[in-house]
Amino acid sequence: MQLESLLISRDAALLGVLQPTLEKISVRMEVCPECMAGLALLRKCKFDAVIIDCDDLPGGVQLLDNLRKASSNSKSVAFAVLNGKTTTQEAFQRGANFVLQKPLTQVHASRCFNAALNFMVRERRRYFRYEVEIPVHVKVPQSPELKVTSTNLSEGGMAIRVSAKLHKDTPVSLRFTLPASNTTLELKGEIAWIDGARQAGIRFVEVPQSSQYQLDKWLTDRLQGELPHHLLAHTR
Repeated sequence: MQLESLLISRDAALLGVLQPTLEKISVRMEVCPECMAGLALLRKCKFDAVIIDCDDLPGGVQLLDNLRKASSNSKSVAFAVLNGKTTTQEAFQRGANFVLQKPLTQVHASRCFNAALNFMVRERRRYFRYEVEIPVHVKVPQSPELKVTSTNLSEGGMAIRVSAKLHKDTPVSLRFTLPASNTTLELKGEIAWIDGARQAGIRFVEVPQSSQYQLDKWLTDRLQGELPHHLLAHTR
């Protein structure tokens, strides 16, 4: 698995610099030449990094504003490419994490993306979902404890199979043991979603610091099989 980026630009020279730069650090790049099409992609697909040609693409600056409103990519690492119209300060105020100035050189691009790589890998871990079936004890207020099975686990929640009827936003207490470890986690969450196939999603809302550390470490170990080896140091 590679990190994923989206370049929203029609500038061939910019593409010519960025493509080999990102290939060197195992980041796949998708290219979109229009802002409206780019916004549609941001609403339905998840990217670790989003690169927006703010000054030379009509609507580019507005797209940078809208990036943080696209739920799938509100936390993605954002790069603003500027060409004299927008100031660096304005780009940061609009939500950019990094700024690239035209004409962009290979050296400058490499320095910027190497500096950003840590944030991109951390973002990947934040939403990384590991498919795993484990027994989970779920306590719903004023109800007997439920024994359910997880279908995936992430830093911020889990999906479960459940036969009992649950209701969205209901607070729950959870207890489960991480596979291949002796670590049992006890934490609090809430029902985030339910579908008709007796599947439900739980959002973690109160996780003790020690449990968060153990969960993050366990997920990082699983992530090792997903990302190229040279990226993994950035998850630790």
